[in-house]
Amino acid sequence: MDRFATEKEAARAQLSLAGNQLQSIKEKISVQARKTEELEARLASELANAEKTKPNADAFVAVYRVDAQAAQSHAREVAETARARAHWITKFSKYQYRRETLEEIHYRGFDLTEQIIKAKELEADAGALASDDDDDDDDDDDDGDGNKSGSQSGEEPDGEETSP
Repeated sequence: MDRFATEKEAARAQLSLAGNQLQSIKEKISVQARKTEELEARLASELANAEKTKPNADAFVAVYRVDAQAAQSHAREVAETARARAHWITKFSKYQYRRETLEEIHYRGFDLTEQIIKAKELEADAGALASDDDDDDDDDDDDGDGNKSGSQSGEEPDGEETSP
């Protein structure tokens, strides 16, 4: 019987050891399960937070996209206006130079009255188109009777009479 008692004691020791190992494994599994639950809770919280902020982010993106499109459109308009303005400033300078040249020739004794008047009209038109003003007031050059100021009495700007 001794042998049975020893085997019984050895079996009990192994059973006790296996029980302790099982308990240790259960505790580890329990700790891991708690950690998993905590991580799942954090994940759910972060997902919920992301879902809450997604509409705000989408709204910001939409607003910025619209603003960017408006800015691009405005930039195109400004560039086109600048191109047109540069074109008319160039025309204005050309017509002004032409008029001044014709006036200089006229002062030397040649009758270029019609060409000078035409050059002044072209210069005035180009100047109006080249100006920054958006109003289309051409009345500031008129004196009310349909004549442009400066050539009302048939005199040149320096006071000389022109021949009709």
